Amino acid sequence: MDETEEIKRRMIEQMQREAEEEQKRQIEREIWEAQKRNILKFLLDAEARARLERIRMAKPEEAEYIENQIIRLYQMGKIKNRINDEVLKVLISHLMPKKKEIRIRRL
Repeated sequence: MDETEEIKRRMIEQMQREAEEEQKRQIEREIWEAQKRNILKFLLDAEARARLERIRMAKPEEAEYIENQIIRLYQMGKIKNRINDEVLKVLISHLMPKKKEIRIRRL
């Protein structure tokens, strides 16, 4: 086997490994998302899930952060009851950082 064929073979093997790794990561991501949806479905009532979906439409990063925090609190044992919309509002107000108020004064 000459050197160019050996290089081609190695490149093909590397590309196959990368494709397999990417496929594994994708499967793991899908499994995690399914587990996350199940946990949130268990924890949140319909109104709270609807509120979280509305937040996701407007600010997907904030919704992701809130979901992860709720799951973390559940795993730590700090959430024991089902969360309704009112409780979710309170949780969101405590979880999200306060927005800085910016005032512009004209001189």
